[in-house]
Amino acid sequence: MAFHDLAGAACRALMARKDGPSLYDVCDPLLLNGGGDAHLGQFYRTALANPALRPLLRRTGLTELNDTSKLNALREALVRARDDEQPDWAAIGQPVANLLDTIQLSHPRPKPVSGAETAPPKLAELEHVIRVCGAHLLRSYKKNGFIPAYAAFNLIGDPDMGGREFLMALTGLDARGYKNSTLLFNLARVFIARSPARELINPPWKGIAEPMWQPMQIRHRSAYYDAFYIEALLSFLETGLASPEEGAAAKRAVTAMADFCLGASRERVRGTDGRTFDVVTAIAPAPHPRFSRFFAEIKEKLGFGLYVPDCDTTACSFSAATQAGSADPMLDQPLPDFYSGYQVKAGANAPKVTVPINDNIDYDGGIVTWIDNLNGDRPYGNDLDPTLNLDVLEVSFRNLARWKILQTPARLDLLRRIVRFQRNLAASGAFADPRSHIYYLPELYCAYFGRCYAAFMALPEDARRAIDPDGAFEFIRERVLAYVRDVLIANEMNVFDAALALIAMGHLGAEASQLTPALHCIVGHLGEGGRHGPFKAYEWNKMKTPTRILVGGPEATSAFVLMGLSLARTALAR
Repeated sequence: MAFHDLAGAACRALMARKDGPSLYDVCDPLLLNGGGDAHLGQFYRTALANPALRPLLRRTGLTELNDTSKLNALREALVRARDDEQPDWAAIGQPVANLLDTIQLSHPRPKPVSGAETAPPKLAELEHVIRVCGAHLLRSYKKNGFIPAYAAFNLIGDPDMGGREFLMALTGLDARGYKNSTLLFNLARVFIARSPARELINPPWKGIAEPMWQPMQIRHRSAYYDAFYIEALLSFLETGLASPEEGAAAKRAVTAMADFCLGASRERVRGTDGRTFDVVTAIAPAPHPRFSRFFAEIKEKLGFGLYVPDCDTTACSFSAATQAGSADPMLDQPLPDFYSGYQVKAGANAPKVTVPINDNIDYDGGIVTWIDNLNGDRPYGNDLDPTLNLDVLEVSFRNLARWKILQTPARLDLLRRIVRFQRNLAASGAFADPRSHIYYLPELYCAYFGRCYAAFMALPEDARRAIDPDGAFEFIRERVLAYVRDVLIANEMNVFDAALALIAMGHLGAEASQLTPALHCIVGHLGEGGRHGPFKAYEWNKMKTPTRILVGGPEATSAFVLMGLSLARTALAR
């Protein structure tokens, strides 16, 4: 948004005509001065009643709350959340769910592109951008001692989280603090979506991936990000475009990040069969995540104090360390044996998927997200994400011989079931529906399928036939390519969208001429990041609970662009 648009939206929010009780009229008498569950009041004061948000929302009222019975029902629900030792979360959430169903949110709908250029940019231009992105990653690593990612809150929430999905989350999450934050964030969403402040908190953007323009961004480190940055730097080395000094720095960074993934982020857990395994946790213990003191305190107040391992971070970390040539004995553990305890079987979803907000898809054969720690904690309940399951396949393909998958029927069956899960997703077209995904965009699913497909095609032919006797990978490939060609690159893109398109098309063997729109988008926007990097920060992944939390950063954009352009460079050379 231009400055005058921002100023206008701020003025409209500050001067809005109040036509019913505001968020603060409802909550201040109940939550501002403590009492009952301490975290609920602390969260309210920190996240919603702070001096930045209060002026924007204090004049936003809901007309239906002029009805005393509705206002009292909402307040009673908040009192029960505050005071009850064992709250009935379904009953508490119902008044908020009713309000949530009054707001209308939608996913981006980019406009079709006409008159696009037919000739690709010059090879020298692409190589220049690759060098700039590689240098940016190495510069960031040298400055910080790691390559960061950033988290930012979009308080308007996710379009897929209506009243029904909110109740699923509220009852399926485990930790009370996480339930508290989900309850209050979703109540605030109603007031934000029906306020002029909506234009400030959720301004429009170009393309699919959301720009991370929010001023409050939490810098941090995770093994999941390190694993991806390892792959980006390995891609930079493979291009041959790094200088000798950059090559040496990249190798040192790769080794150090692999050590972080398998060392500082390692956590021992117990599988469902009683055996112990070393897996990788989402956020390592302090001081490894590198939060500032300010944000470390904010994180605790918002209810994000406990993190547990997850199947995705574990798979990506094992894959990156394998590609980096690590000899850590941790890699010898056959992950399929562990993942089998987290695989959903038909008719038995409920014990594993407690937050089924994407129940439009068939979970049969999929691996759920979160891993119980040794204490049995599962603060986020559990959900099932399609893209995560691609990562499980990809790491298994890279370690096929090491883990003796073809020689072990149970391990081979696990992979075949995941492949069938993915085929069903493609056959239904659900892979292209944002509601089907918990943590990622459909466009990122396409890029990650390309990554998984490349690892699959690197296997010997007999191994491919054993894993996929019915040709599911080719079936999915055709549908993903069609989506990228006919939807993603046929409409307006931002840089992150374009990078995802290149990764998908590059791995899946698209015609070189189809890369042109994405290449011009990237080359034409070089420098948009200003002092932060070559490109802006965009949505890489997200959480839909407790509200929409985006993760990305200018370094993440550089990594995706680097990988996309390196694949495009190879395709153009062919």
